[in-house]
Amino acid sequence: MKRKSNQTTLKAAIERYLEAFKLDSKMDQMDVKSSWESVMGTPIARRTKDLYFKDKTLFVLLDSSVLREELMMGKTRIIQLLNEHAGKAVVEDIVFK
Repeated sequence: MKRKSNQTTLKAAIERYLEAFKLDSKMDQMDVKSSWESVMGTPIARRTKDLYFKDKTLFVLLDSSVLREELMMGKTRIIQLLNEHAGKAVVEDIVFK
């Protein structure tokens, strides 16, 4: 009689741990925040004062009202780019302040 192996990969174990403690969405949000500069580019990242999430809404604090207006026009595309980079739907809405 063969014994069932109860071995698992480290990646699978970490994913189960994050899901069990409901930390997987927080990790996805951290990934989006850390990828802001690579997705949006250095000039926009330099004008960004802060990024934070509330539920699935990303709040972006900017130091330029002109840039804020310009980014609001491309909001749908920015959400799409950030979610593509994350590999899943992490951002449902963006608020530029």
